[in-house]
Amino acid sequence: MIALASDCLLFQTTTGESIPYPADMVLDALTGVSVELFDPEFVNHAANAVFHYFKHELGRHIVSVSEFAGALDNVLRGFAVTAQSSAETHTRPGLLESDLSRLARESGQGWELAFFPRLRAELRQQLQRLNQAPRILRFHGLRDCVMQLAGVRRWSLRCQALQGQIVDYLRGCLSAEAGQAGCALLVE
Repeated sequence: MIALASDCLLFQTTTGESIPYPADMVLDALTGVSVELFDPEFVNHAANAVFHYFKHELGRHIVSVSEFAGALDNVLRGFAVTAQSSAETHTRPGLLESDLSRLARESGQGWELAFFPRLRAELRQQLQRLNQAPRILRFHGLRDCVMQLAGVRRWSLRCQALQGQIVDYLRGCLSAEAGQAGCALLVE
């Protein structure tokens, strides 16, 4: 048996064939992915990220073409998300809430690759709305969100790490987006 190159994934077609593709040629195997809205170089980077996710994060060596195309399509749709009105609760002025588990559901099969751009878009949207004191952003549903993204029913070390990544990502995005505005972030 010939060993698969370290930079390749086996793509299983609908006919049952398995064809090895390196990361830089994976777009040749895909059809039906919504790429017309994006620069070809951007789509190539997104495809490389999805390739990396399947290969290194999930440890997969064989992926169906439709599964890969669906994940890439979800990632690209996540970047195309425009400011949409989200369900928010105003318990007092200056407090805006976002549901992390809802964001995870909306990310679909894109998992973390679709979730993090969607999370940043949600944070930006909330910052635009936040113009009253005491200026608090509350993101709730963290545990459910992490378990959805990890695809598990029980909490694990991977869940713990992902939870830390989400909180760190929110902190980093807030400091980059809010600048000197000074608002509080509550993640639970």
